[in-house]
Amino acid sequence: MTVGRFTPETTRLDDAARAGWLYYVAGNTQDEIARKLGVSRQSAQRLVAMAVSEKLVKVRLDHPIARCMDLSKAVTDKFGLGFCEIVPSDPEAPNLTTGAAIAAAAELERTLKTQDEQIIALGTGRALKTTVEQLPRMNCPQHRVVSRLGNMMSDGSATPYNATIHLAERIGAIQYPYPLPVLANSPDELQTLHGQEAVRNTLSLCERADLTLVGIGQMDMTAPLFVDGFIPRHEIEELQSAGAAGEITSWIYDDTGQVIDCAFNRRVASAPLAVAADRRITAIAVGPSKVRAIRAALNGHLINGLITNEATAESILSR
Repeated sequence: MTVGRFTPETTRLDDAARAGWLYYVAGNTQDEIARKLGVSRQSAQRLVAMAVSEKLVKVRLDHPIARCMDLSKAVTDKFGLGFCEIVPSDPEAPNLTTGAAIAAAAELERTLKTQDEQIIALGTGRALKTTVEQLPRMNCPQHRVVSRLGNMMSDGSATPYNATIHLAERIGAIQYPYPLPVLANSPDELQTLHGQEAVRNTLSLCERADLTLVGIGQMDMTAPLFVDGFIPRHEIEELQSAGAAGEITSWIYDDTGQVIDCAFNRRVASAPLAVAADRRITAIAVGPSKVRAIRAALNGHLINGLITNEATAESILSR
């Protein structure tokens, strides 16, 4: 019996792919998989075995689950994206970034295999650091890796989620760290810092990047900018009142994707956040807390590529 374009075999492969993802990527036991999929432990074992026998599982999941493909098309069509990858979700771990990071690493690897020089620009954050960790070691001296924002706190200490250095070391490429703190002390100081030759060169590389990968931050009390100490409580509350929806490379924007005119943004030292045009700007973000921020970035065309999971994609489309 066939219903639409789906057959029992398609459904069975989908189930096997989900079981394979839960086992090999999310690290679930077979008992946990059985409970999450609503099947017996023996069925869970068979599904994991089928994922291997059908070559759906290698290092990363090779079978595009039909629901993920449908969501990818829906998000692409609604927001006019050039690239969208939706990975399966673990219902009990909605913020798990591993699957999205593996997909992002695969996209990055495809770019790095190009023989012509590629400029790869990176933001910072947990998702990007995990992405780099998923990337195999490669020898790519023809490419350049550049950071879109400073990797120093105001006291000179390093930020904990620097992806640029790790990527450059992993692929043997030239790296261009952003030689500034995340925030300047004042707009006047920022103007002086941006006048430095090394900074101007870095900004030029960011503008010409062939692929830019960024994370997206929410703007509630779990915001990375607040948790990591860049914004005090009173200021984030003021920004929330001003309509702050999310942030990319420390630039805070509203629900339309417009960068907010505020004291904080006037001190942000990162490369300018512009509307994505012909250059590939892809965000990696998952989880309920990031839905508003992702949707706002999509509304403002701040990104033209997205890697997320199915639960997050469903929430983006439902609002």
